[in-house]
Amino acid sequence: MKEYEVVSTEDVSKTDLSDVDALPPESDVRDIDAALGAEDVLVKLWYFEPGEEIQYHAHSEQEEIFYVLEGRFSLKLGRSGDTEVVEVSEGDWWRAAAMVGHGHRYLGDETGVVLAIGAPKVDDPGLDPHSLPEE
Repeated sequence: MKEYEVVSTEDVSKTDLSDVDALPPESDVRDIDAALGAEDVLVKLWYFEPGEEIQYHAHSEQEEIFYVLEGRFSLKLGRSGDTEVVEVSEGDWWRAAAMVGHGHRYLGDETGVVLAIGAPKVDDPGLDPHSLPEE
């Protein structure tokens, strides 16, 4: 495998998640990490239509960092029983450590776009934060 790669966002096809029964939400996503051949980090561009959301969830191993490229979002962040709701917009970042709940809903009228970066790159499906052990 090459040690480097360059791709244009427009050259990375969008996947319509509404066509994949096993994966909520119904948003579109570009798998930037796959296009670059990344082995240790997940990098996705998520596209949201008005009202779409990613439900409150946590990951057992993966830390995630998010950056708002377009739009305004309402976030639910924190461990079960100790959550905070905040709004973010273009230029804002947020992070969720492993085992920490996070979710967001798009508030805008046009398409919103979020850059999501997660590591380590493992199969780490969303967990119910309410069922996780307390810290």
